[in-house]
Amino acid sequence: MRTADIRSRFLDHFTARGHTPVPSAPLPTPDPTLLFVNAGMVPFKPYLTGEVPAPWPRATSVQKCVRTLDIEEVGRTTRHGSFFQMAGNFSFGDYFKEEAIALAWELSTTPVADGGYGLDPARIWVTVHHTDTEARALWRRTAGLPDARIVDRGDEDNFWSMGVPGPCGPSSELYYDRGPAFGPEGGPAVDEDRFMEFWNLVFMQDERGEGHGKSGYPILGELPHRNIDTGLGLERMATLLQDKPNLYEIDETRPVLDAAAELTGTRYGSDAAADVRLRVVADHVRTALMLLADGVSPTNEGRGYVLRRMLRRAVRSVRQLGYPDPALPALLPVARDLMACGYPEVAESFPRIAEQAYAEEEAFRATLQQGTTVLDTAVAKVRAEGGTALPGAQAFQLHDTYGFPIDLTLEMAAEQGVEVDRAGFTALMEDQRERARADARARKSGGTGDTSALPAVLDASGPTEWLAWEKLTTRATVRAVLGAEGPLPVATAGQLATVVLDRTPFYAESGGQAADAGHLTGASVEAEVVDVQRPLPGLVVHRVRVLAGELAPGDEVEATVDPEWRLGARQAHSGTHVLHAALRQVLGPAALQSGSYNRPGHLRLDFPWRGALTPAARSEVEEAANQALRRDLPVGVRWMPLAEARELGALALFDETYGEEVRVVEIGGPWSRELCGGTHVAHTSQIGVIALTGEASVGAGMRRLEAAVGIEGFGYLARERDLAAQLAQQLGAPRAELPERISGLLDRLKATERENARLRQDAVAARAARLAREATDTGPALVVTATTDEGAEAARALATAVRDALPAGRPGVVAVGSGTGGRAVVVTAVTETAPAAGLAADALVKRLLGGRGGGSARTAQGGGLAADHLAGVLEGLPGLVVETAEEGT
Repeated sequence: MRTADIRSRFLDHFTARGHTPVPSAPLPTPDPTLLFVNAGMVPFKPYLTGEVPAPWPRATSVQKCVRTLDIEEVGRTTRHGSFFQMAGNFSFGDYFKEEAIALAWELSTTPVADGGYGLDPARIWVTVHHTDTEARALWRRTAGLPDARIVDRGDEDNFWSMGVPGPCGPSSELYYDRGPAFGPEGGPAVDEDRFMEFWNLVFMQDERGEGHGKSGYPILGELPHRNIDTGLGLERMATLLQDKPNLYEIDETRPVLDAAAELTGTRYGSDAAADVRLRVVADHVRTALMLLADGVSPTNEGRGYVLRRMLRRAVRSVRQLGYPDPALPALLPVARDLMACGYPEVAESFPRIAEQAYAEEEAFRATLQQGTTVLDTAVAKVRAEGGTALPGAQAFQLHDTYGFPIDLTLEMAAEQGVEVDRAGFTALMEDQRERARADARARKSGGTGDTSALPAVLDASGPTEWLAWEKLTTRATVRAVLGAEGPLPVATAGQLATVVLDRTPFYAESGGQAADAGHLTGASVEAEVVDVQRPLPGLVVHRVRVLAGELAPGDEVEATVDPEWRLGARQAHSGTHVLHAALRQVLGPAALQSGSYNRPGHLRLDFPWRGALTPAARSEVEEAANQALRRDLPVGVRWMPLAEARELGALALFDETYGEEVRVVEIGGPWSRELCGGTHVAHTSQIGVIALTGEASVGAGMRRLEAAVGIEGFGYLARERDLAAQLAQQLGAPRAELPERISGLLDRLKATERENARLRQDAVAARAARLAREATDTGPALVVTATTDEGAEAARALATAVRDALPAGRPGVVAVGSGTGGRAVVVTAVTETAPAAGLAADALVKRLLGGRGGGSARTAQGGGLAADHLAGVLEGLPGLVVETAEEGT
């Protein structure tokens, strides 16, 4: 049964029994605690917790999920996949245990001909929480299961909560006995490879309190409305119904694995290490496809970093299998064709997906090339000094500066007979992580260092009198001075400190607006304000650098905001409101701001939208925004009850919590009306100009506009004008003709590159034919050696071309070397009949280079050789072929 059929049978089963089918949510989730949807219940979380009334009493879905905690286990076990699909049925205060158990049992055991999965009831086991006698009795009565196949388990396995106070309850899991070939008898408590879990039923019936771990919290009582949350793994069910040993070999994954095996000349099942790499490729290519389809882009942080790591692990695994050329163009379309049936968007968006994925592979290949040069130089130095291990600092530099993964450093160093100081590398990595954690803690607390004293400061001094809407300067009294270790008696010149004032005109970073900059001056101190935050409700803290003198609690100071900074901030914040209104004017009300950031001269605005804006739409939005500036619309602020603001249609953003009285900022009356706590200009003409500088995807169905504002906006436009003038001068064309002239130049350049590539291919083919004709007949095989000065890829291309030009039927061995930068690589390639004669490419390159190399039986590569030794190594190939052939007879 194909995975698509498993999906449709699940949805049909529950839809026919009164459940509303709900489409899968995108993989990126707005939940700040998660990067991706990692369980089928995540989109239903507000309904299950009671935060929002459920729109249906019962629902069903097949949800896309990504989990990355077990990424290192991918390919090594039968159960770990980074992308998976979770089918689920949900009840929001409707049915409970009895019906949930009956529905699961019915679908699992109903014959295939009648719409079920047809699992043998005699091979199904279940687990229940050891206190849940009700579930045990229901399994006996509903399914007729004997007690021996109903296994009691504790909190670690069969009790569910979200890890925080709220709904919780026991669970019951269904397992299928795959037979003695997969492990010992005894049920899931003994072996979860043989007894594979395929469905989990969660009975939300209790409310938990504060605590840690799976059981370190009190049960406060029963929920007023009991819920059902279940999850059936499609990939696991496909593994069972397709009778596959693991989830990498089901119909939606195995073709990618097979394509990778064919590409690398590897036979799946012949080598355990190679099998792991092939499974990694199959899993990660599919996961990357689905992440890219949902709008995630490769970056160095957050979701983008996860995607980048997936793509690079896939590319690296293919490389480790002996294939150094771009692999994703051959693999990604296979995954697309497999997944498009259930998710048509992967086909619709494939040009964009492919562009991003292929660009990432090319960038990583460049990283590999650069890092390889650095690594080879470092290894040569170690060996010249008589050492045996690459220092941890060198490995860390490769990782930190060149993006070189440590496992790749380990592998390539081993190829050259050198170890790596892994402990030193790990220590440096931990130092870097600790600095990052400390920096994150500092940013979160406004850079206050030890914040434990702040509650006491708030209790003693009361809330800060905040004057940012009214003033740029005020007299203030210093209430506290804090350093990295806590309260300070005094902060002296050169020190960074956190200062609490009784009143302040400084705007604390919030609502997307950056904090103000300015100075604190007093009789004996001059300090620069570099950041302002609100670490506690009502308390404003200032991060300051003391420039001269001393600052101590009790000092009187003049707190002054930099007026130019505040003007730029007001322009940017009002510009954000204007751009938001213009966006909605052009695209409609669906383009609702979902996030923003503005600082002097710059703004960015995120909004939900499918697909990139067309150039015409971008121009229209920019024009509508600047028309609002030209009309000099008034900017007004009103306080009113929240209900009245909603009645007026004021937009509430960012999922913020608002009090009963709210601040409404209006621009041109109803044209722009938003709840906002920021600082603003008085009229839109004071913004100056809004110049769009970029538009890009920042997630599934989410776009980001960026713009330069005010004097920075005029500067941006002036630079664009100057650039166009320079291009027009260099090309000798009017500015209006630049696009056409540049397009023509690019077309000619591409045509020249294609012609050069064809000429290079012709040259390689001609040289290969000549070398094949001049092959040395050693008896056991035809042998060809050659060199090229164009690097490893050229050596591989020539070696395979010569191999393919040798006469069919005879064993043939080719070795091509290339020496650059004082180091050399050797590529070996053998004809189809050579491995049977004992002449495998990977074994030969290892013997040529003293163990430094690897690949497949048909094609292999090795390095670590000094360039001046290359000729001697190649001269020894004919004798090595004869020797190797004799050893095999």
